[in-house]
Amino acid sequence: MAKTKTVFICQNCGAEAPKWVGKCPSCDQWNTYIEEVITKISGPQKNNVLSSRELPQPLKNFSAGENTRIPTSIGELNRVLGGGLVPGSVVLLGGEPGIGKSTLALQLALLSKSKILYISGEESGRQIKMRAERLSGNNDNCYILNEVQLEIVLPQIEHLKPELVIIDSIQTMYTEALESIPGSISQVRECAALLLRYAKQSSTPVILIGHITKDGNLAGPKVLEHLVDTVLQFEGDSNYNYRVLRAFKNRFGSTSELGIFQMFDNGLVEVENPSEILLSHNYNNLSGIAIGATVDGIRPFLIEIQALVSSAAYGTPQRSTTGFDARRLNMLLAVLEKRAGFHLTTKDVFLNIAGGLRINDPGIDLAVISAILSSNVDRPVTRNICFAAEVGLSGEIRPVNRIEQRVKEADKIGFKKILISNSTDKKQLGKNLSIEIIAVDRVDQAVKFLFT
Repeated sequence: MAKTKTVFICQNCGAEAPKWVGKCPSCDQWNTYIEEVITKISGPQKNNVLSSRELPQPLKNFSAGENTRIPTSIGELNRVLGGGLVPGSVVLLGGEPGIGKSTLALQLALLSKSKILYISGEESGRQIKMRAERLSGNNDNCYILNEVQLEIVLPQIEHLKPELVIIDSIQTMYTEALESIPGSISQVRECAALLLRYAKQSSTPVILIGHITKDGNLAGPKVLEHLVDTVLQFEGDSNYNYRVLRAFKNRFGSTSELGIFQMFDNGLVEVENPSEILLSHNYNNLSGIAIGATVDGIRPFLIEIQALVSSAAYGTPQRSTTGFDARRLNMLLAVLEKRAGFHLTTKDVFLNIAGGLRINDPGIDLAVISAILSSNVDRPVTRNICFAAEVGLSGEIRPVNRIEQRVKEADKIGFKKILISNSTDKKQLGKNLSIEIIAVDRVDQAVKFLFT
């Protein structure tokens, strides 16, 4: 017998309540509870006799085997996934509207030599064809299905037997087993679970495209992120054409890699060497520019830091940052005031990370300070110098992680000198480097080296 139960579920975090409440006690959002009908089936569902496969087995009876990778046609995607897709894996791809999620998925389908089924609940076949022509792709192995009901989708998948299934998007799918509307917490959770079951039984990888909330988190319950094997997020600024693909969860690889793309009219283009693109080559004799060696995950690249220091036009000096933590900027300005003797309390300070990137790496502290002082004294930093060090509250220069990768990247780009902390373990640095390594202990030492 089936019993019908009505509950109220928060559409923001998935919390349940027996009655409607105005403010969710879990996520503090207003008017997010929606009534949903849940059907529970009572009575015995299985024979009480356990089969031999359901009995607990010793760990030694299991074989680890090897996770055979399926390389995709996009190298940066392979890098983030850890070498390619794993058979039977489920990948959740999220990002802001218009960031390029569907473009990346369609490029993957158009460039692949394998049979791929692209299921779209948001666009018609004609719209997808127009986008495919813009991407200059025409693949006979790419099949399109415009359907949102899972009871129709699953038989079509089993009939076609594709080597990869792409769902665009999971929020548009629904199953008749539930009475709630498509996109609700219950529907998203149940549809993802059914697709996960199919992926594991057929060893077919599935990519789910998901929406994100206004807070930048993946929409739907947190259990959706726990269900899937890999969670990828596409990031970028609409004012720039750079896109960053990150892995926040990966059961079959590392979450330290990231992929970088450029968005053009004809689709996404992989950026194999981001340092050469992110650095401008026309900043000779310009003050307020310094180059920092940063690491995102395990991938090193060089970024251009721009600073502007000017006299405050109004009573309160302004502190403005783009791509850098404003609180850390205030801390570094206090260090310059207290430890290096530079009086910046009456001046406006503007800081920008070129390229629209957002950097949280403390290893660019010394580069930030150098750019600020360069603008303050109106003297350019020598072009062939870059920086890789953290600045402490006492004015000391502290070592940073993965210093070997940072130094090698600077050497590969062609920089002649790099300033690092004197406390860095010299054994971590590589050999046969043409770049000169300059080690300093305090901020004042770095200032004297740069501007005297």
